[in-house]
Amino acid sequence: MAGTLALLSVLFSLLHITEGQTFSWGRCPDPPVQENFDVTKYVGKWYEIERLPASFEKGICIQANYSLKENGKIKVINQELRSDGTINQIEGEAVQADGALAKLRVSFYWAMPSSPYWVLSTDYENYSLVYSCTTFIWLFHIEYAWILSRTPQLQPETLEHLKNLLHSYKIDTEKIRPTDQMNCPPEM
Repeated sequence: MAGTLALLSVLFSLLHITEGQTFSWGRCPDPPVQENFDVTKYVGKWYEIERLPASFEKGICIQANYSLKENGKIKVINQELRSDGTINQIEGEAVQADGALAKLRVSFYWAMPSSPYWVLSTDYENYSLVYSCTTFIWLFHIEYAWILSRTPQLQPETLEHLKNLLHSYKIDTEKIRPTDQMNCPPEM
């Protein structure tokens, strides 16, 4: 009984930590990723159009910029406009992992483990659908999903198609929320 109470205590603590995240019971889904992924076509600026909740994203005008480094890794710069008018920026690094070109691992802090960054679908010129999921003690998982665009807006039919794709992979789309990309500073 004490072991069960301890496990429940840990689970409730983790639920509190994951507030603002998408939490689900069981292991992570394993959706297919973009076939023949070409990272050289993928680099450049992407605007976040919609996402599953992420506690580390608190602003608006969220965008990511990817570039190739000389060592073959990918430089990642994420930016957002905070409510006080400041631009919050974080730099990280991504590497291709698991033998699948579209399965990347991204890290923003040297002391933290890297996280999955899977490109599920992209046409490189208009949209990208990205998914990340981590299973904890085989009981539950925390997942993120981002719908990205090369421009601050995305065609409604493309947006709907990408949400349907997530849903078909058993990824809960009920919590997806739009990202405000209106009146963003041009210098971002």
